[in-house]
Amino acid sequence: MIGFKTKFSKRFQLKNYSSEIIIFLNDFNWIVYVEYSSYTELCRGHDCKNSICDKYSKGVIDGSACSSLCKKDTLYLGKCFTAKPNSQVYSGSWGDLEGVIKCQMEEAPHYDLGSEMEPRKEAVAFNKPTKGTSVEKFREMILNHLKAKVGDQANLADLATQVLSITDANKDSHISLPEARSTWALLQLNEFLLALVLQDREHTPKLLGFCGDLYVMEKVPYSPLYGISLPWIIEVWIPAGLRRSMDQWFTPSWPHKAKISIGLLELVEDVFHGTFGSFLMCDVSATSFGYNDRHDLKVTDARYIVPEAIFQENIRQKRCDVDEDCLYGADCLTSCDLTKHRCTPEVTRPNLAKGCEALKDYILRGAPSDVKEELEKQLYACIALKGSAEQMEIEHSLILNNLKTLLWKKISHTKDS
Repeated sequence: MIGFKTKFSKRFQLKNYSSEIIIFLNDFNWIVYVEYSSYTELCRGHDCKNSICDKYSKGVIDGSACSSLCKKDTLYLGKCFTAKPNSQVYSGSWGDLEGVIKCQMEEAPHYDLGSEMEPRKEAVAFNKPTKGTSVEKFREMILNHLKAKVGDQANLADLATQVLSITDANKDSHISLPEARSTWALLQLNEFLLALVLQDREHTPKLLGFCGDLYVMEKVPYSPLYGISLPWIIEVWIPAGLRRSMDQWFTPSWPHKAKISIGLLELVEDVFHGTFGSFLMCDVSATSFGYNDRHDLKVTDARYIVPEAIFQENIRQKRCDVDEDCLYGADCLTSCDLTKHRCTPEVTRPNLAKGCEALKDYILRGAPSDVKEELEKQLYACIALKGSAEQMEIEHSLILNNLKTLLWKKISHTKDS
């Protein structure tokens, strides 16, 4: 812990990936306390790799990335981007491919990780399916799991077929037990499930390979969506309004921002009553998104895009005294039923309202004068949406279509489209 002193009269608390900074200020002095986790505590990717490769060498797991990671050493872990110790994130290179490597670790009890929809209290045992399980029985396990995650959708059999196709990592038309165990572990992760559901769309990075529950995703070259990183000592003294303005300083041209914004609106459309059920976007912040060289929006962190059925099942079991107790992530809030002291299952704001709030400053800055007034009007109408999307489906669809049409008309005749 480190302390400094001088004069002032406020109190701040900041948190970043590896430290918690608490600043106490009074009329006589101020003290900065920095509590931090060291790099070795936070970035444990090589521990994760060793654990995965140990299980691969023993024949417990297998996958398309195992040989490159553990035998050939052609899949490298690069820079650490880990925010939470139980979910390791690294840049990576795999031959000529640039990617992002994500690896799951057991939850260390001394970290405050917050509530998760996919808690990991201990390392994955990779013990399912069991020896002797037939492919048909495994397919049935997948179907039942998907049904529990996204509800009883009509075309879950198609999704199960896609899962089996990915499971056959070496494409020998035979699914081995180690391959099946890897896939089963990955299916427990919201981010992997969303990548499967949206794999035919352009909004999620492509899955490049996996080994156990370590997986490699396509690299998104530009992320976060907007915002600049500043040293904490400068961050403390910048007013909130100026900080929001600074976040928009280094963004693409307006036509490119319009195309990216259309991508976010299309993502909202895809996850609301999509092909394989509804998902809730519980952290619609710039840090969860990026874009590629063609200015296609990409989800870079899908941990808080959760199946609505799972969210409702979990949140209704949560005890509460006030509505704020019923918050998951940054953006999924329900109300507290004070007669039962339990959270209600319906979110107070739909995905679209959260998406419009994230886009407001981004898309209005530099907007052409002939569309700015109407664009601002539509955005504020969108932000004001309340209740679940099912309760206001017509209004939801109307605002979504109006925004997409307004932006598309302005850029459709340009090369930026």
